[in-house]
Amino acid sequence: MKVTMRQTQVPQIAPGGPDAELVGRARNREEAAIRSIMQANNRRLYRLARGILRNDSEAEDVVQETYVRAFTHLQDFRGDSSLATWLARIATNEALGRLRRRRPSVDVDTLAPGVLEAQIIQFPNSGTSEDPEKTMAQREIQRVVEHAIDELPEAFRIVFVTRVLEGMNVEETAEILNLKPQTVKTRLHRARAMLREHVESKIGPVVMEAFPFAGKRCERLTDAVLKRLGFEPVRF
Repeated sequence: MKVTMRQTQVPQIAPGGPDAELVGRARNREEAAIRSIMQANNRRLYRLARGILRNDSEAEDVVQETYVRAFTHLQDFRGDSSLATWLARIATNEALGRLRRRRPSVDVDTLAPGVLEAQIIQFPNSGTSEDPEKTMAQREIQRVVEHAIDELPEAFRIVFVTRVLEGMNVEETAEILNLKPQTVKTRLHRARAMLREHVESKIGPVVMEAFPFAGKRCERLTDAVLKRLGFEPVRF
């Protein structure tokens, strides 16, 4: 089914905004602009969704649904926040909605004493000597990092993924998660405490490679969204 956007209903974006030209081209159903937006945001949206749902396939579904919703409602984007933040908010709401349907949410303030501390996962000490199998060791650390993040209580995990893995500032995180900035700071502090200082030091070198979403997976999802939006597959 092809989706047609009615230009008469499109509000103006703030003049000179960094996303104005690209969004304008996407509103005109320019495939290159739509593809560019997706390729620039795929990894962030996937990791946000996965951080909430802890499931690879569900996270991919969320990213795809996010783009379909976004590109069929671009008239709702007014440039009050960046395009990346707007997309992240859509993805976060979609993922949280699925999580609520799956099970009741947990109020972190009602957790019994000691529960948070029980979630801590120790990191292996890599030592200071050069390891000839350094790549393999880094992959193992990456696996432990992903597992440790998955084991964080939900409210802290979402804030940790948004602030640390994605590097969003407090204001962006608060906006996306509908939290007060102080709540974001408190939850991040507690999340880091659960991972402990020496765990966080091990996260540093490899955290940006956690939950990768690139290559064929990125291309496959981009093509799937374009197909749902009515574009013909590109022939090479």
